[in-house]
Amino acid sequence: MSSQMDVAIAIKELRRSFGDVKAVDGVNLDIYDGEFFAMLGPSGSGKTTVLRLIAGFEIPDSGSITIDGVDVSNVPPFNRDVNTVFQDYALFPHMTVQKNVEYGLRVKGVGKAEREERAKRALEKVKLAGYENRKPSQLSGGQRQRVALARAIVNEPKVLLLDEPLGALDLKLRHEMQKELKDLQKSLGITFIFVTHDQEEALTMADRIAVFSEGNIVQVGSPRSVYENPANEFVAGFVGISNLIHRDGSVFSIRPEKIFIGAARDRAVEGFIRQLQFVGSTTRIEIELANGDRLTLLKGNDGSSDVGLEVGSHLQISWDSKSEIQVA
Repeated sequence: MSSQMDVAIAIKELRRSFGDVKAVDGVNLDIYDGEFFAMLGPSGSGKTTVLRLIAGFEIPDSGSITIDGVDVSNVPPFNRDVNTVFQDYALFPHMTVQKNVEYGLRVKGVGKAEREERAKRALEKVKLAGYENRKPSQLSGGQRQRVALARAIVNEPKVLLLDEPLGALDLKLRHEMQKELKDLQKSLGITFIFVTHDQEEALTMADRIAVFSEGNIVQVGSPRSVYENPANEFVAGFVGISNLIHRDGSVFSIRPEKIFIGAARDRAVEGFIRQLQFVGSTTRIEIELANGDRLTLLKGNDGSSDVGLEVGSHLQISWDSKSEIQVA
């Protein structure tokens, strides 16, 4: 993302504490207009608090939040040009799908005919045309999530905030919704800010990722740059599977797919197999080296020989030195 792009949200020196806990500790961040931005981190890292601060559900202790050039740090949620989709969807069980989607427009005083038409268009965008008269209890989890999305986008917000909205879905449906969310964001052209602790979701959907740890951001970049060039040991270990190699007082990161069986590359070592895990298309192999480092590599289950792949047996592996990234 170029710095020449319009900034949708500018966060400056944002801080929020709860008692002695510094939930957000001096966060600075620009999010650009029309991008799909992911906030990624473990529980308690500060990502959800930042989202709530953007939404207006929390007020910062200090710092500022600017949306489309307007400082909204102390503006109530209903006066901010954002909408939020929660993990539990927060649908009204007694209302039909149509009435749920219309609700925000009705609160704003939009006339009946206009809000019915806008709700209908929003439901078409999330592929729920024909479901207008159903109740939430008559829908699947994925359909309820789409209703929550329709209710959020019907207001045509500048920014859509998504607080782990796929967390309640099963794995197959979650993968389907990842693609649908990305396609919806592209078609709408509005800024999506997506909070998740799931690295795969962030890597799959986001244009850029901010990795959070202990109330601050430790790295911001494209999914590829965060994955292939982690800024430090924490990012290397948290984003995907990473191997940490200790050598000459330094720590290097290398991804499992960069390690190969045999000595064909310029870094070759030998260790014994501690664990073999069959994971469908690949087998995950954990090797322990003489210095105690444990490395994981992936071997494709393509029918090639598995001779010698037994727990406790020795195995020679290698990788290209250019694949190593120094993280400490």
